[in-house]
Amino acid sequence: MSFSTNIKNEVVTLEENESETIAELSAFFRNNAIYDPSHIELLTENAAVARRIYTLVKTKYQISPEIEQRRNTNFSRNSLYFLIIKEKISTILQDLSVINDRYFYLLQPEEYITSTTEDKRAYLRGAFLAKGSINDPKTSRYHLEFSIDTIEEAEFIQELLNDFNLNSKILNRDKGYMVYMKEAEKISDFLRIIKASQAVLYFEDIRIYRDNRNRTNRLNNCEQANTDKMIETATRQLEEIEFLKENLGFDLLDEKTQEAATYRCKYPEASLQELSEIISLETGKPITKSGLNHRFRKIKELVGRMKNTNQ
Repeated sequence: MSFSTNIKNEVVTLEENESETIAELSAFFRNNAIYDPSHIELLTENAAVARRIYTLVKTKYQISPEIEQRRNTNFSRNSLYFLIIKEKISTILQDLSVINDRYFYLLQPEEYITSTTEDKRAYLRGAFLAKGSINDPKTSRYHLEFSIDTIEEAEFIQELLNDFNLNSKILNRDKGYMVYMKEAEKISDFLRIIKASQAVLYFEDIRIYRDNRNRTNRLNNCEQANTDKMIETATRQLEEIEFLKENLGFDLLDEKTQEAATYRCKYPEASLQELSEIISLETGKPITKSGLNHRFRKIKELVGRMKNTNQ
């Protein structure tokens, strides 16, 4: 069972007042219904969603939609559930702000549909039940989307999402539009908004685990990079010291720099910080990492001058 299915199965159990019911049904009908003066047809692959819409319609409008279960021929094992309404067609569609009193489709719902914060939550819940999906955070990148037919409805849903500071965006597809979000925290906030409490807990557990794992990987990569850099630096210093010894340049170094070179040869795997601590301890003459680095720069500069002279 997919993560999206689990979310839908959870939110269909919520209790709502009449205003929230209208908002949820409005979103579902506007993004799902096929209709004419004789009937309304609604489609879903989710049996729990079908039962939810059936119950809300029956309670609100005192009618019993017909339910038909059909086999999905689109390479899916899921059945398709059709809800067919043959009564109060015009009344329902106008009440849910799908059409106006002249039977013209409304590009966006009337203001009363989402007049309160709870109504906005309910509308987003209904839109998600009809056209929404969220990738499982355990197996995929963070991604939430609504597949919407018209740009006006897409912009309306985007506006509702962004009223909650969710930073949603719209992408034009070959068929319709996608309203989407890719930020993990925003997707988690959306789940809270539609009141999918169990889904929030699951999503946050996975998100925290992934964040911690990624942080650990970054630290390990950083430590490895630092180790590689330290080895590269020490190897170069040893090569420079060897060059000076082979080319009679070692004696040109001052006493302190010769001392640093001697300790580098003695402790070839030590970092500069470790080497400065060793020299300070063994000689009784404190030297900082910066001071030690300065001595190795002198060695590098001398090697450079000698190589230029020999060219």
